[in-house]
Amino acid sequence: MSDCKRNDKSLVYFTRELNAEGLIKAYEMVCGKISVKVGVKLHTGEQNGPNIIPRDWVKALFEKDLSGASIIETNTYYDGDRYTTDLHRKTLEVNGWNFCPVDILDEEGTVELPVKGGKWFDRMSVGSHLVNYDSMVALTHFKGHTQGGFGGSNKNIGIGCADGRLGKAWIHTTPGQPDQWDIAKEEFMERMTESTKASIDFFGEHVTYVNVMRNMSVSCDCEGLAAEPVVTPNVGILSSTDILAIDQACIDIIYAMTEEEHHALVERIETRHGLRQLSYMKELGMGNDKYILVDLDNGGKHITPKDAAKDLKPFVAQE
Repeated sequence: MSDCKRNDKSLVYFTRELNAEGLIKAYEMVCGKISVKVGVKLHTGEQNGPNIIPRDWVKALFEKDLSGASIIETNTYYDGDRYTTDLHRKTLEVNGWNFCPVDILDEEGTVELPVKGGKWFDRMSVGSHLVNYDSMVALTHFKGHTQGGFGGSNKNIGIGCADGRLGKAWIHTTPGQPDQWDIAKEEFMERMTESTKASIDFFGEHVTYVNVMRNMSVSCDCEGLAAEPVVTPNVGILSSTDILAIDQACIDIIYAMTEEEHHALVERIETRHGLRQLSYMKELGMGNDKYILVDLDNGGKHITPKDAAKDLKPFVAQE
């Protein structure tokens, strides 16, 4: 693993290799403080969801670098394939997440973690099993999101570690009114980000981030087969020990694409006010929006987001 900062900028590693080898290469740059009991926060998807990170990539990463780790998930706030633990277990089986332990964090209740410096919360309710882990890897499928505009590491942790009944309700819903999804735009981004802060503060230096920019529908993986068709080109895999830097770099690469390539994702991000995720992470001191993008395919050359977005191929669905 290389150092995580240089000249007051965080390092974000980048590879165009969208395969198991690329995932392993990106992870191994940022795994130096991941040890003992490791939870891999992964969106495992609704049944037969077409856009989730391929299982064989994740399996190869576990076999190479994460032997003994568990995938960690929570039940959903909406009534669907992962609403209860029993339904969630069936969905995990359908989707092929059977090569390692999968820990549904809120299967046995919740625990509250402090939110330091928050505007909306002083604590967040997360799955009780989260505190059983010493380290966390946020392995994130970067894509759009119906409420958040985009789903990067921040969304993966902020929504994904909050338990399905209390934490997610605190983020999404104003108490005492009928709309389950009434909290939106800036307030939603801030609530979600404060939830993330509770979890990453718990792990301290023992958390790291990998974002896979592939099959980037404007829809979240929680929409499964109903997700909007992908129209944005695949890009590559990024990794960092800085949550703000990695999500910022992904957004910068999206904006560096041509209008034809990025119009759908940019429209989704901006209509939902999704960029507030980034500015609020900065305000909360969660990371650095200044970064160096390191090209792992070209000897560690420092590149720009425009370089990373150069000569992208139009999206073609793959098995």
